[in-house]
Amino acid sequence: MALIGNSDLDVSPLCLGGNVFGWTADEATSFEVLDSYAEAGGNFVDTADVYSAWVPGHSGGESETVIGSWLAKRGRRDDVLVATKVGSHPDFKGLKAATVKAAAEESLRRLGTDRIDLYYTHYDDPETPVEEIVTALDGLVREGKVRHVAASNISPERLAASLEFADREGLTKYVALQQHYNLVEREQYEGPLREVVQAHGLASVPYFGLARGFLTGKYRPGVTVDSPRAEGAGAYLGSERGPRVLAALDEVAAAHGVEPASVALAWLRSQPTVVAPIASARTPGQLSALLASIDLELTAAELDQLTKASV
Repeated sequence: MALIGNSDLDVSPLCLGGNVFGWTADEATSFEVLDSYAEAGGNFVDTADVYSAWVPGHSGGESETVIGSWLAKRGRRDDVLVATKVGSHPDFKGLKAATVKAAAEESLRRLGTDRIDLYYTHYDDPETPVEEIVTALDGLVREGKVRHVAASNISPERLAASLEFADREGLTKYVALQQHYNLVEREQYEGPLREVVQAHGLASVPYFGLARGFLTGKYRPGVTVDSPRAEGAGAYLGSERGPRVLAALDEVAAAHGVEPASVALAWLRSQPTVVAPIASARTPGQLSALLASIDLELTAAELDQLTKASV
C-alpha cells in the first residue's frame, strides 16, 4: 500500500481500470473481476463518466453504474477507493465550473455514493482558465462530495499553473497525475511533465500501463488477436522498439516464472513518482497476471535491461 501524493488515500500498487465494465465485460463478468481484485487485497478502482459513450447505444456512465451496483451489492464502499473523471461525457464536455459541478452530481448518482475519493479532470480544457477549474474542484471538496482532486492529459505548463494557483490561494491542490506511460511510451511523461509532478510531490497513476495490451506479449508477428484494441496495440510491432521490448520482457518473465504483463507493470511501478499503474481485465483470468505484478520485485540489472530495451 502507498499514499497518493500528499493525500490520505492509501492505495494498492495496482489500480484496476474500469473502462471495460459495461463495454467488453458485461455486468456479471465485471462483478467477477471486481470480486477477484478485492479478494486479492485490491482497493483502488478507476473509471470515468464517459466510459463507454463510444459504443453504439451507450450514453456514457455505463462503467460508473456497474461499479456503483457492485459497491452496493457487495457492501464494499468503505474499503474500496473510487476514482472517476470529468470533462469528456457527451453531456458534460469541458471544465467550466458549472459543467464540473453538474457532472460530479451525475457521477455520484451513478456510483450510488455520497463522495468520490479521487476526481480527475479527464482532459485539460485550454479555453477555461486554470483558476476557474481549480476553484470549481475546490468547491466540490469543501462540500464533501470529493475527497481529493487530480489531473490527466495536461501539459506541464498548465499543470504547474494549476498547482501554483492552488498554493497561492490556499485551495485544494491536485495530488496525482494520470498520464499515458509505459515501456513503449515514455517520451510524453519523462521530462518536463515528470519534473512538475516531482517538484509538487504528486503521485503518478499511469494509464495504458500495458500499451493497450501489447505488453501482455499476446501480440506477435503473424498472430491475430480478437480485441477492440488490436489495431492500436499491434502497431507497436512495426517499430524497432516494440519487438526489442518484447524480447526483454520474455527473458525477464522467464527468469521469474511470470507473464510479460507482470514484468511490464513491475517495471512501471518502479519508476520515479509512479504509485499505482492502471490496468484493466475483461475476465478474471486476465486479472491474474496483473495481480502477480504487485509482489514481483525486479533486480537492478533487470530494470536496467528493460529500460535500455525501451529507449
